[in-house]
Amino acid sequence: MRTLNLGILAHVDAGKTSLTERLLQAAGIIDEVGSVDAGSTRTDTLDLERRRGITIKSAVVSFALGGTAVNLIDTPGHPDFIAEVERVLNLLDGAVLVVSAVEGVQAQTRVLYRALRRLGVPTLVFVNKIDRTGARTDALVRDLAAKLDPAMVAMDTVTGLGTPAAASRPRERDTAFDEDLLEALLDDELLDAYLAPADAAMKRSGMSHVAHDAALASAFAARVAQAQAHPVHFGSAITGAGIANLVEGIRRFLPGSEGDPDGPLSGTVFKVERGPAGERIAYARLFSGTVAVRDRIHVGDGREAKVTGISVFEDGADRPRPRAESGRIVKLGGLGEVRIGDAIGQPPKLRTEHFLRPALETVVAPADEQDRPALHAALTQLAEQDPLIGLRHDEARRELSVSLYGEVQKEVIGATLAEEHGLEVDFRESTVICVERVAGAGAAAEFIAKAPNPFLATVGLRVEPTTGRGIDFRLGVELGSMPFAFFKAVEETVHDALREGLHGWQVEGAAVTMTHSGYWARQSSAHGGFDKSMSSTAGDFRNLVPLVLMAALREAGTVVCEPLHRFRIELPAADLGGVLAALAKLRAVPEPPELGGGRCILEGTIPAGAVHGLGQRLPGLTSGEGVLESVFERHEPVSSGLVPSRPRTGANPLDRDAYLLAVARRVTGN
Repeated sequence: MRTLNLGILAHVDAGKTSLTERLLQAAGIIDEVGSVDAGSTRTDTLDLERRRGITIKSAVVSFALGGTAVNLIDTPGHPDFIAEVERVLNLLDGAVLVVSAVEGVQAQTRVLYRALRRLGVPTLVFVNKIDRTGARTDALVRDLAAKLDPAMVAMDTVTGLGTPAAASRPRERDTAFDEDLLEALLDDELLDAYLAPADAAMKRSGMSHVAHDAALASAFAARVAQAQAHPVHFGSAITGAGIANLVEGIRRFLPGSEGDPDGPLSGTVFKVERGPAGERIAYARLFSGTVAVRDRIHVGDGREAKVTGISVFEDGADRPRPRAESGRIVKLGGLGEVRIGDAIGQPPKLRTEHFLRPALETVVAPADEQDRPALHAALTQLAEQDPLIGLRHDEARRELSVSLYGEVQKEVIGATLAEEHGLEVDFRESTVICVERVAGAGAAAEFIAKAPNPFLATVGLRVEPTTGRGIDFRLGVELGSMPFAFFKAVEETVHDALREGLHGWQVEGAAVTMTHSGYWARQSSAHGGFDKSMSSTAGDFRNLVPLVLMAALREAGTVVCEPLHRFRIELPAADLGGVLAALAKLRAVPEPPELGGGRCILEGTIPAGAVHGLGQRLPGLTSGEGVLESVFERHEPVSSGLVPSRPRTGANPLDRDAYLLAVARRVTGN
């Protein structure tokens, strides 16, 4: 049986969880559609999700569609939980992007669509809420074409728009429909056949009208499969209007995939939760091969684990099975310290798409100081489930910090700590997370047995800027010049050390080349035992690299960059002056406004740290009528007089004496 791993994605409140309920009802999995407001939906299983009426964690539910097994993945819509969406994108065979017929294309809609397009995920658009006052169809399709992709084709006709009786039926195969398909296809051969006089064209080509229509439909389906065209369906998840048309569109345009069950095992972990006994349970997509209970498999960086339990998603539930084959989404037990992003078996070749890391950070403090160890353990567990929480422990200040996408996520973390761990906490005001980019080139080296180097290792490093975001480690020495374990220690320590640059922020966009290497081979004392005083170890390289790397980085220099968001504000035109004045104080850069009908649309960029303040001030500036949307756009250098520093979490290699003292204490245990 073919498998279709289908993602439901949308801007918050567009109705994707309600749509999931309708699809499950249409498939016969549930008899009654659950309500987001009542907290009775199938996929929002967390108490917090039910209370707030938003999706926080991705959820999987399954049903059969003809001869295809569909794994339906409901994802969060709120931008504070974009990391959950990121982890799902690489799993998908297809997606349904939900857009409100009233609100239309919103900030998160654009972010999600761009990611789907870059990854080549075949995508259908479902325009929801056609029963709502203010719903649009033709105008909304034009907006979709203008703001997302020109190759949007309406597949349905809507009657009773904006009323409870709104209905949707498939479009007639008429001239207008054919023209829409041709415009989306941009196929010269099909266009010539269409534009030529019908009888002459058919006679020349030997093609009947029916065959021509079939060729046009087939070409459109192929373009959809390549994520280069997008069918648009209309309906209402609340009333059920248009759901049958959408199901038919999924069946027709998103056929799913078949993996190779006899191939090598290959999969990826996208979610981790805790079982009843506190054990980790991994959610994974299998791209190839077969896994069975009691199999010993490679996980993550190559560690071996024994599978103790397998569940697959079938008919609306996860069911224990002795084995699972490629294409499936499975729950695996027994994988020990498994983490999100770990490979199962051979690492799969994933389409890569990475949303930027969270832009905010906050210090979390226990209400009762005696709970600090328990708080550290609880936050560590939360970081297992969401690596982008980015837990930082400042030992000197005894502070725990977590990374955030927004203030709603802060509320969720606080509620989770209280409900699941019995911990009451306080949050400090959120601060912006900056990054450091390398400004120029710099190099440094320290040699074994030469002052001031106290370690039995030779390390030379050169640092240069790159155009990317990651850290590129390169070898400028021969691989055989010392044991591979020592090279591995250098590379790992380079990545660890660059988490805190000259100003304490993570360094991005750098190439680090190892220019010098050297070690002392293993020596034995007179009694035949290993003599550490004459033999290099991986620890010597791990201790020396931060000193050399920071010296090279100091010579190269870094530029601190802050995150900028792109904002969009809809407001009454009469309030434009007051809003512009507020934006100027917040260091925002607005673009010329769009005016019409007494309303105004204002777009531009604003420092991420000012977004929350703008959101708080906007209602008062616009008599409650202003609507703000914002998404991350880029990093830009901070003004010279505003460069912020961040406290380091451990020994500071920029202070050589203090660093060496900390290393000595760690080695001796004092």
